Amino acid sequence: MNQNKQHSLLNRAEKASKLLKKHLDKDHVVRVISHNDSDGISAAGVICNAISQEGGKFHVTLVPRLKEKVIDRLSREKYKLFFFCDMGSGYVERIGRLRGQAIIADHHQTMDTTGDDEETLVHVNPHLFGLDGTRDVSASGVTYLTVRPLEKINLAGLALVGAFGDMQYSDGFQGVNETILTEATESGMVEEHEDLKIGSKVEPLYKALAHTFHPAIPGISGDLEGSQAFLEKIGISYGIKFTDLANEEKDFLREHLSHLNPKIFGQVYSMPKEDPALRNLENYAEILDACGKNKHYGVGLSICLGDRKSAIQDGVEFLNKYHESLIKGVSWIRREGSQEMEHVQYIYTEDKEKKKIMGTLATLGIDLDILNPQKPVITLSRMHDQIKISGRTTLEMTSRGVNLGFALEQASKSFNGAGGGHNIAAGAVIPYRDLENFKNLVNDIVSSQIS
Repeated sequence: MNQNKQHSLLNRAEKASKLLKKHLDKDHVVRVISHNDSDGISAAGVICNAISQEGGKFHVTLVPRLKEKVIDRLSREKYKLFFFCDMGSGYVERIGRLRGQAIIADHHQTMDTTGDDEETLVHVNPHLFGLDGTRDVSASGVTYLTVRPLEKINLAGLALVGAFGDMQYSDGFQGVNETILTEATESGMVEEHEDLKIGSKVEPLYKALAHTFHPAIPGISGDLEGSQAFLEKIGISYGIKFTDLANEEKDFLREHLSHLNPKIFGQVYSMPKEDPALRNLENYAEILDACGKNKHYGVGLSICLGDRKSAIQDGVEFLNKYHESLIKGVSWIRREGSQEMEHVQYIYTEDKEKKKIMGTLATLGIDLDILNPQKPVITLSRMHDQIKISGRTTLEMTSRGVNLGFALEQASKSFNGAGGGHNIAAGAVIPYRDLENFKNLVNDIVSSQIS
């Protein structure tokens, strides 16, 4: 059955591909609008690379979310083709009224209309065909499907970087991601082998382990002292680099880390032809994520487009800075904990540095057993008179009915805010004055989802 759904999605993507090709053949500049996170930057990288390889031109903008204001601005622009990545499915009607034609390559579940009857646009989204945008395919994957008919197998690796960036890899890829992976490995673009998934093989071991956040290692990730204590306990020098360990020491380390989290050793995917810093798909995704978190979206996009001069170096520095702020953040949650309600828990901040990483801290809080995994974590960051919200939960909770995308969308709408996303991870913005009522409402909605 799933093959049929994939087939329908591929057909829709092919329709988008034909529309794209038609405009490229007429030498039209393609207006690309994408999200500014790891998956959004990868998606923009996929479409912009494809356009360049076809000898075409593009004008690209990366934004944190598609707001009415952004669409108002676009509605005054005179492009013949607009291409939306990782956003747009919630604004199909508005996008249908832009001056040019449009392609939406999105994987989020908020849908006002399907857009099937819109003359001027092609809407490519797994949810339209009963596939899961949280696990089956990311935005960069959907974007890849729209250029795949133009024989762009060389972009399959970048499509999977976005999937890693959107946390779609858990014990392997499934659905469309798996199809893309098969194509990528068969063509030699991507190779897979088993390895220890630690943050770095070249920095001192205690730092490398403390900087390992995917997968998270309880008692070690985000905790330099915990990491040192662990290495001292098992008798490995904490200042040594992984690459300088003897083989039996590597095995010994692997064995002890696997007790703490079995996922620490497993399949690693790499692009053999890539720059060493980007070879591992997961590291590549982390670097793009760090560029996004540091608001240097252009650096992330330059990396994807191969315009590398200093971009990779900058990206690696952003990643190091990001890891340092995560270490501070983890010790903050360890100290403060969360405010628990009956069905959800909250963490609140007004601190500028913490605001950038609240969603990640929510995930780490659960993964490191600092916060209660049985209650979704809702983070609240105060921005003047507004609150920016991120929600994170576990696959176990989503299997029990929790859908944070719908919960945050419904609750924020009640207070003239906006929100949405996936069942496992979502976001919203609401007025600060409604904060207490909003918290109670989300708690009630999650309560009704579980029962």
